[in-house]
Amino acid sequence: MAGVSVGELVEDFALPDETGRLRRLSEFLADGPVVLFFYPAAMTRGCTAQSCHFRDLAAEFAAVGAQRVGISRDPVQRQAEFSRRNDLDFPLLSDPDGAVADRFGVRRRLPLGALSTRRMTFVIGTDRRVVEVVHSELDMNQHADRALKALGG
Repeated sequence: MAGVSVGELVEDFALPDETGRLRRLSEFLADGPVVLFFYPAAMTRGCTAQSCHFRDLAAEFAAVGAQRVGISRDPVQRQAEFSRRNDLDFPLLSDPDGAVADRFGVRRRLPLGALSTRRMTFVIGTDRRVVEVVHSELDMNQHADRALKALGG
């Protein structure tokens, strides 16, 4: 799948968060731009570093009015444990069948176990248009840093 590019409209979707509550992209966008970051697997070293960097920049994201939302194929219970262990202050969505990952083009063709999802971040404006796409498997901080820059932060 090609994936979502800058300037494209993103379709609404609904997935459960770490509490099991069904959340919609449109619900988040009602409060401002959304920084949707995909990560391969909760509680792995790289994903913890990536998520904690988003957590540590809470004030900067609040200053630009943006919502941070993490998403992986982990089940709700694992997302809850990941959030609790790392004091994450943003929703973690569970996409166990990879349907949303497919729509964004972040699912690998040849799954590598826990690495079946590419590490990518999409900055989505309130008009549902993609403002920025960040793809880096190795630089965990780049995702939040480039998202903030795209939002003028």
